Amino acid sequence: MRILVTNDDSITSEVLLPLAKWAKQFGEVTVVVPKYEQSGKSHCIEIHKAFEVKQVPFDDPDIKAYTVDSSPADCVRYAIEGMKLEFDFVISGINRGLNLGVDMLYSGTVGAVFEAACFGLPAVALSTEPGGFEESMEALEEVKEFFIRHDLMKKNSLYNVNIPKGRKGIRITRMGGRYFADDFLPQGNDMYLPTGKDVWKDSGDYNIDTNAALTGYISVLPLTLNRTNMDVFQELNTLNS
Repeated sequence: MRILVTNDDSITSEVLLPLAKWAKQFGEVTVVVPKYEQSGKSHCIEIHKAFEVKQVPFDDPDIKAYTVDSSPADCVRYAIEGMKLEFDFVISGINRGLNLGVDMLYSGTVGAVFEAACFGLPAVALSTEPGGFEESMEALEEVKEFFIRHDLMKKNSLYNVNIPKGRKGIRITRMGGRYFADDFLPQGNDMYLPTGKDVWKDSGDYNIDTNAALTGYISVLPLTLNRTNMDVFQELNTLNS
């Protein structure tokens, strides 16, 4: 199996090397990650200017690593279309910060797996709380066994996995509402600083990713690239006849 590992925290992520080494159990690993942090860049790509791509030293002789001076989605796009490499699976993460609820739409980590899906590749986004890298690495075997035991990749090709600290089990979840909101603090000279604040409220439904992860469960959420509202499409499709 040929595995692409990417992230949105850049080549400097402290968990990149351990994750890439862990992924070697499945096959050949290639690392293609942003040169600089790209948090909050969602699924954006660069189409108007050139960007730098460099092979960089990596502390594992079996793994080739590259930096892309652009978004996580561009890392995936360039690895496949620019480097002409073929992959069987994409792992994005492990992100420093949970990617939950509606806020996952902003996530560069999740954006990378959506880009993988554009090429028909199965992919998993991995995220944890700040300070949770060591525990999230310890949890990966548990997550792997859960996926294998329940044959999850045959049921769906795309997942968003959040691993909180102090984990107390794994739950299959669906997308919840907002997790963070912003205040915009004036800095003078027409400048404003977005400052995040937690707006999550526990509704008691632990089938929702925010509730599950923020109360200690590993959240495994099946994703889809298709943004068609199929219920409405089926209802209105009669207009086409």
